[in-house]
Amino acid sequence: MQLIVILSIVVAIGGVSFALQNQMTVTVSFLMWRFDSSLAMVILVSLALGACVVLLASLPAQIRNRFGAARSRKQSDSAETTRRQLQERVTELENQLAAQRKPAAMQHQDENLPASSAGPTPGSSG
Repeated sequence: MQLIVILSIVVAIGGVSFALQNQMTVTVSFLMWRFDSSLAMVILVSLALGACVVLLASLPAQIRNRFGAARSRKQSDSAETTRRQLQERVTELENQLAAQRKPAAMQHQDENLPASSAGPTPGSSG
């Protein structure tokens, strides 16, 4: 912020210095208009008009870029939502698979154990 203020002051000093050094009167003729003004004023007005032309010429591209950025943001948000939903679905399916494997593994364990050693009976000290 301070840099902008300093640069603005330097530009203003330069503009005043330019105006003081170029006080001679010039005649500007354009189509049917004709007027007399100081050289500095003519140059500064020409500079301002040129800046306006550049601004107007670049405006469509700036608007297009802003709409493109907004569209990209929406697509990114949509993709992030989809990713999050898919991640939740993967977690849900993994939990279901683990739940299905757990009873099958326990059943497989029970089948491999002999009937007499199926497990400690209540009251026995293993």
